[in-house]
Amino acid sequence: MKLETTRMLAEKDGAIGWIIFNQPEKRNAVSVDMWAAIPAIVDAYAADPDVRVIIMKGAGDKAFIAGADISEFGEKRNSPEATKVYDAVAGKAHAALVKVKKPVIAMINGFCIGGGVAVSLSADIRIAADNARFAVPAARLGLGYGVGGTKRLLDIVGPAYAKEIFFTARQFDAPEAERMGLINRMVPTAELESYTRDYAARIAANAPLTIQAAKMTIDELAQDPDRRDIAACDAAVEACFASDDFREGRTAFMEKRLPAFKGR
Repeated sequence: MKLETTRMLAEKDGAIGWIIFNQPEKRNAVSVDMWAAIPAIVDAYAADPDVRVIIMKGAGDKAFIAGADISEFGEKRNSPEATKVYDAVAGKAHAALVKVKKPVIAMINGFCIGGGVAVSLSADIRIAADNARFAVPAARLGLGYGVGGTKRLLDIVGPAYAKEIFFTARQFDAPEAERMGLINRMVPTAELESYTRDYAARIAANAPLTIQAAKMTIDELAQDPDRRDIAACDAAVEACFASDDFREGRTAFMEKRLPAFKGR
């Protein structure tokens, strides 16, 4: 895949499509060109039937993402107009991750700070090493935090923990993050990649249309009632029952073998 920046990498490995934040010298702080590359990577994986699961990770062993690249703020966020442009680019990246129909896993090692937390919240599942550290330091920088990102945090950890994270701006270790529900799983650092790969393989072996329908329905139910597209959810469920995969699943069960799902 040809990208406009080398600070984002896209690597296919079997059923996994990797999204790699590749600025390890800055602990993978996200620059504008990195935000801009994300929708292209996600769209390519969305269109590739061989990719069943998307995994995000940071390059190196120090950080998942240590926030936005603050060195750019003097130029990229130095006025309301410039901030609006910057936020639009970042917003498209988050929207691409949230809206893609395939499962997205954030594999979190080391620092996951500010924009890193926001990116992780765009994933469906967060698996973290026991050395991971989390913080949203907006209150220490005087930054405003958008409604979309705030709602995602609120939906995942609840209002009490969301307020604690924002008000204190302190770092939380992996055990605290797990207790809050900020991450799904905490594993030993040395086992992070193997565990995440195994988890992705388990997901990839399941029926893609069923996973797609479940993701859609859960996300729609998380919306305000007047914004839910229940008809689309019902159509996705009906598509499962009408699929070749449903027939394959039944046949495999009767024949006492593993199913071979094709996503159709």
